[in-house]
Amino acid sequence: LEPDRRAMIWTNETGEEKVFSFDDMRRYSNKTANLLVKHGVKKGDMVMLVLKRHYQFWFTILALHKIGAVTIPATNQLMKKDYVYRFKAADVSAIVATADGMVTDVVEESCKEYGDLKAKFVVRGSKEGWIDFDKELEEMSDEFPRADTKALEPMLMYFSSGTTGYPKMVMHDHTYAIGHLITAKYWHNIPADGLHLTISETGWGKAVWGKLYGQWMV
Repeated sequence: LEPDRRAMIWTNETGEEKVFSFDDMRRYSNKTANLLVKHGVKKGDMVMLVLKRHYQFWFTILALHKIGAVTIPATNQLMKKDYVYRFKAADVSAIVATADGMVTDVVEESCKEYGDLKAKFVVRGSKEGWIDFDKELEEMSDEFPRADTKALEPMLMYFSSGTTGYPKMVMHDHTYAIGHLITAKYWHNIPADGLHLTISETGWGKAVWGKLYGQWMV
């Protein structure tokens, strides 16, 4: 085990930069899990993430795996009809969304037609009626007892882009992560101390199979 090994270098267009170790990811995902559980997220819940390429995406997806909840990544380009369709189709119970742009406004408009969101978290900003993710995160414990999950239990769900009609739900179980060892080792050919950049926004599937599971494992 090498908890101090570099897991991620994150930067943005304004020059802000953060370097996270694997132990940082462990601690922050535990804090995030405690935050989500505090506000009612539990095993089996469907939770949507609209987080662009913020580092909080990695905290949150790992936290949801530890809780045993199902992650639904989504792009920040969705409009009201897209949210309403996804909320209803997947029975979404919580959302973690960026404060950038109009995302929270569109979600609020969507909630006029879908009243089953139990919790709304906002990242990198604050908004009335939303839980301030970054502020509350610092108050949480960095220890969390991971839920028991089985290999074939649901872990991750995407709405496929499709070719006609509305997108279809595609569910992945916990074996999905280990399946991408092949992707990282034999396709991306990632060395243990290398740097790998996938430009995909975290709402798209390539964000997890291209820069999370297999890549961190190797």
